[in-house]
Amino acid sequence: MSPRDAVIVDAIRTPIARGKQGAPLSSIHPVDLLAQTLQHLVSRSDLDPGTVDDVMIGCVSQVSEQSGTPGRMAWLGAGFPDHVPATTIDRKCGSSQQAVHFAAQAIMSNQADIVVAGGVESMSRVPMGSARQDADPYGTMVAARYAPGLTSQGVSAELVAARYGISREQLDAYSAESHRRAAASDFAREIVPVTDGTMTITVDSTVRPDTTPERLAELNPVFRTDELAARFPEIDWSITAGNSSQITDGASASLVMAAATAEKLGLTPRARIHAMSVVGADPLLMLTGPIPAARRVLERAGLTPNDISHVEVNEAFAPVPIAFMQELGFDHSVVNPRGGAIALGHPLGATGTRLLTTMLHALEDSGGRYGLQAVCEAGGMANATIIERL
Repeated sequence: MSPRDAVIVDAIRTPIARGKQGAPLSSIHPVDLLAQTLQHLVSRSDLDPGTVDDVMIGCVSQVSEQSGTPGRMAWLGAGFPDHVPATTIDRKCGSSQQAVHFAAQAIMSNQADIVVAGGVESMSRVPMGSARQDADPYGTMVAARYAPGLTSQGVSAELVAARYGISREQLDAYSAESHRRAAASDFAREIVPVTDGTMTITVDSTVRPDTTPERLAELNPVFRTDELAARFPEIDWSITAGNSSQITDGASASLVMAAATAEKLGLTPRARIHAMSVVGADPLLMLTGPIPAARRVLERAGLTPNDISHVEVNEAFAPVPIAFMQELGFDHSVVNPRGGAIALGHPLGATGTRLLTTMLHALEDSGGRYGLQAVCEAGGMANATIIERL
């Protein structure tokens, strides 16, 4: 390795819980949720927190309890030195993955030696869409360019299913398998406990082991309206709550540093950030971005799909990974082998480093060398990352 290679020393996540009042994490302020995660991350490596150059935190709904630069507040809440700065990143569902990219770029360009990159989202306390409050996020020029208008991610998922010929039966079978895989996986090494002061949460509470395609088939599509049906006659309307990602609470974090710094501190790197990409895609389809992002990152790495041992594609909706596999030729056995957001949930700002954490531990458990992570993002964007297990 080069001394300026960006390496991952550690990656962790909290348990994930449904993003609704009364769920296990809903009693924890998002800053406190992230602060506890950062405490675990620093203590596990016996790191002097004063040596951290920057804290980069993904968070999508930056309002209400998540409005005060949550990474900064969490760092202070953790009791760490106040000379360490923090920033908040919003690249929608890929926000914390972008945080890792920014961390790696700072390290590789010799602008930083140690960066904490992670994310947080408390969707029970700061509901999705809170930042909009029914305001128009597009403006007149975007509306004119994409007349008769852009649409929701749910409708985009329907359009992806229609374009790729993915049936309702395929969607539900994939979703049931996500729950089966998650239920069969051991996440103990990657999860750190968090507490609200009265109870300690140590395990995910989102996975439903008894999920079957037959039970999912009983659910009704949630995005169809008469107006949309007239606008998009090609859609069969198959997206349900059961084949979509779950709204959840969670936090995740990674410790990224220069290879030379890790050696100096006596820390053993667990992986190297091998290649990164970010792309824009059709904002109407919106969810197909992982396909060109993955192609670009594979090209930059000089690798092919056959070189990749583990793939994490965020299961925002079931058509996303299915279309990804159709286009790139990955076998389902290597794609989300421990389940995905349909079973585990999608705490928006935390998902990027949650996927990274799961992928890193899975590569270590299987002995695989390369892992590829890709996340679709609102507005038609996507990040892709390849890591190399060391």
